[in-house]
Amino acid sequence: MADKILLGKYKIENGKGTLTWSDGSKYVGEFKDDQPNGQGTCSYPTGSRYEGNFKDGVMEGQGEYTFPDGGKYVGEWKDGKQNGQGTFTFPNGDKYKGEWKNGKEHGKGTRTHPNGQKYVGGFKDGNPNGQGTITFPNGEKYVGEFKDWNYHGKGELILSDGSKYVGEFKNGKPHGQGTFTSHDGSKYVGERNGQGTKIWNDGRKEVGKFKDGKIWKGTEYDKDGNIIGRFVNGVKH
Repeated sequence: MADKILLGKYKIENGKGTLTWSDGSKYVGEFKDDQPNGQGTCSYPTGSRYEGNFKDGVMEGQGEYTFPDGGKYVGEWKDGKQNGQGTFTFPNGDKYKGEWKNGKEHGKGTRTHPNGQKYVGGFKDGNPNGQGTITFPNGEKYVGEFKDWNYHGKGELILSDGSKYVGEFKNGKPHGQGTFTSHDGSKYVGERNGQGTKIWNDGRKEVGKFKDGKIWKGTEYDKDGNIIGRFVNGVKH
């Protein structure tokens, strides 16, 4: 994400000094062995600016990098990239605080948004991956596995109206085996597209093959277990 400083062979005395490149980049700070080493500030013609520690000409240790668009990273660096613990504030007000690897969010971290949305959990290559929890301003909440921002794997989704789904997800949607409990007390156990059982809050039960959450082929029973209907291609007979 940030520019990497490559000096070449310049004769600069150990201590403090200033170095200006032909492209307009400028370094002011400490030198050792003809290269920036220690505390310094480097500004770039793009408007970027880094203030912090250098080692052998590259950003290493603690430092703060400000981007032309207003984004800012404060934290640890290694080999000229964000590595270790750090906080990045995005131009739109989003904020990430946690672990970094090779310039990307990687490891445990927290991503917050100005509207109150919040994710806490694992990151990989800049995206939520692994176990995590995301909460939304409307009260919706998901706890479980993620893959590149999507619900993917096993998890629990609580909707804003109190309804809840516990089971398997794929690409952000319920997929495979799961249990959906509605806010009115009715419950469905099975696959969204496949075999399942739906129990209504009045005791009725539908058993069979479901399609998009609705019974497609199967049998309906009353609360006492008596057959009261059959479904074929989604139509009750």
